[in-house]
Amino acid sequence: MKQLDFIGEHAAAVTPNDSDTFGPSLIYVGGAGTITIRDCNGSAVQFTAVAGGTLPCLATGVNATGTAATLIVRCI
Repeated sequence: MKQLDFIGEHAAAVTPNDSDTFGPSLIYVGGAGTITIRDCNGSAVQFTAVAGGTLPCLATGVNATGTAATLIVRCI
C-alpha cells in the first residue's frame, strides 16, 4: 500500500457539482453524510463520511449526485 504524507498549503470550499474538476486534493467533511467523489482515475466513489473526517483517497471532484454531506473543503 502506498503511504502518503500530505499537509495542504491551501484550503478551498467545495460546492458539489457533477462536472467541475480540480487538481488532486484531500477532502475534509465538516457535516456527516454520504459524499461521492471522483478519484484520480476519474471513477465515482461514494463514502459515508463522519463529521470532521477526511477521506482516505485524493479526489479530483465532488459530485452533487450522491452527496448529502456538508461543509466540504479541499486541501491543496
